[in-house]
Amino acid sequence: MRFILIGIIFLLAGCTTISNSDQGISSDPTLLEPQTKIKFSDLPVPGGFKLLAQESYSFEAGGVRVGLLKYQGKADVDQVINFYKEQMAMYNWELLNVVEFGQRLMNFDRESESCIISLFPKGKSVIITISVGPKTQRPAQRNKSLK
Repeated sequence: MRFILIGIIFLLAGCTTISNSDQGISSDPTLLEPQTKIKFSDLPVPGGFKLLAQESYSFEAGGVRVGLLKYQGKADVDQVINFYKEQMAMYNWELLNVVEFGQRLMNFDRESESCIISLFPKGKSVIITISVGPKTQRPAQRNKSLK
């Protein structure tokens, strides 16, 4: 029920005129706002980030989707990490771990898909790479009597 209410709020907010929050500019400089135009509806992108179309691809058929989407924009990398921690949870993605050393990696998971978000600080900019695809099926456990 909570997700339905959140969805309705986002839909109503999307029907307003363009404001600073639609452009990713927040009144709170420590928070990033999501874009309204994104490739996959459940993979948010901070406002102000531009798709690097030449370095991106996506495929969706038969309920299976695969994508590698690259975006670049100006933001503090820690703001982007906090953005994804908050936003991905709203779309039922579970944060598995965050690896922070130079480049940042965030691993998310849900029922049938996994998502890796890589953040590359580049001067005052950040390059975001979002990789999404189906989970690998684990092979059935071998019969122990076959040893």
